[in-house]
Amino acid sequence: MLKITFMGAGSTVFARNVLGDCISTPVLQNCDIALYDIDPNRLKESEAILEALNRGKGGIAQITSYLGKERRRDALKGAKFVVNAIQVGGYDPATLRDFEIPKKYGLRQTIGDTLGIGGILRALRTIPVLEEFALDIEAVCPDAWFLNYSNPMAMLSGYMQRYTNVKTIGLCHSVQVCSEYLLKALAMEDKLEGRIEKIAGINHMAWLLEIQDRDGVNLYPEIKKRAAEKNRAGKHDDMVRFDYIDKFGYYCTESSEHNAEYTPYYIKNRYPELIEKFNIPLDEYPRRCVNQIAEWQKEYQSLARQNTIPHTRSREYASYIMEAIITGASYTIGGNVLNQGGLIDNLPRDACVEVPCLVGSSGISPCYVGALPPQLAALNMTNIQPQLIAIEAARTRRRKHIYHAAMLDPHTASELSLDDIVRMVDELIAAHGPLLYEYR
Repeated sequence: MLKITFMGAGSTVFARNVLGDCISTPVLQNCDIALYDIDPNRLKESEAILEALNRGKGGIAQITSYLGKERRRDALKGAKFVVNAIQVGGYDPATLRDFEIPKKYGLRQTIGDTLGIGGILRALRTIPVLEEFALDIEAVCPDAWFLNYSNPMAMLSGYMQRYTNVKTIGLCHSVQVCSEYLLKALAMEDKLEGRIEKIAGINHMAWLLEIQDRDGVNLYPEIKKRAAEKNRAGKHDDMVRFDYIDKFGYYCTESSEHNAEYTPYYIKNRYPELIEKFNIPLDEYPRRCVNQIAEWQKEYQSLARQNTIPHTRSREYASYIMEAIITGASYTIGGNVLNQGGLIDNLPRDACVEVPCLVGSSGISPCYVGALPPQLAALNMTNIQPQLIAIEAARTRRRKHIYHAAMLDPHTASELSLDDIVRMVDELIAAHGPLLYEYR
């Protein structure tokens, strides 16, 4: 029987979407689903929701929960696919510390899960756990595919791809919604059907390099005109990415609230008016977490009273990858892979890049892209360098590399002195206590 293991199953909403997709896919329905987490309450909630969803699809799948580190190898044993969605330290206290301590130094963030000091600290907490996962996978399911959904995507996936023997692909939903969101925002919905696009770069900063309509007409001239007009007309939710189009010539995959903190241009104490001008939601992620926790509790109480729960297959890549590998049907994704062989010519070979990948019975094969426009490669490089150094910090447990990663982060470096960066990092490590005690 096909076995699918979900690491971090307490991420109930996400587990429901990904595993609900699997249960809704005929070729995957007769499967053994292993739910793994270290939080008993969240694990219990996820199991209850998934059992109700499974009943709604005929109750074909077998669902088993595994609680705690001592059951981890049991959860993984014999798995063909391992889906990872862990968040080490959770919202409270870890994420709150990642936001509140930097704020004392004048460093403000929006999301803090991909880059910046928040993304770096999240990687440092998570990679030691992934080391343990990798050892277990290599021991009890060495042929499994590891589908990573956890952020910071490039750091976590890059670590697994460079320093373990686990077959790893990093997955994010920003690629498949990128051009659709853009065209709808610019009232160009008539260009959606049959459009042709090319996207490549790094996770959360991959670039819409080409976009054509069904007749092969380049849509960028009209996109650039309308994006500039919309930014001039007033506030909206995507002003940073539309400014990218104006200043750098291309749109990118992840949202404006994310990209506002990936560069040194938008969140600046010296220019406080930029926050208002570009409609940047500071402290967005903590706010989002509070709302999601409250909404989930209400939803869970409602769902728990239902014997069955309906589910429609989502656009998340995981179930489509599994289906393609099992059946041999071809499928194309935007995946995060090591830049081996120079998939993107002008980015480092040890970087984790986001490129088109073909999926089939032989696995996942990344596609050659070529060189990015130089300004886009340069922007990616400002993110890649701290990513690579943060991976080195996590691998070696050397605190000095944490300093280096933070010093080279574009947003942090644009706001703080080197001495303040060191002091901030030291305070964060002390505050996180056992989560970061190994960093010396």
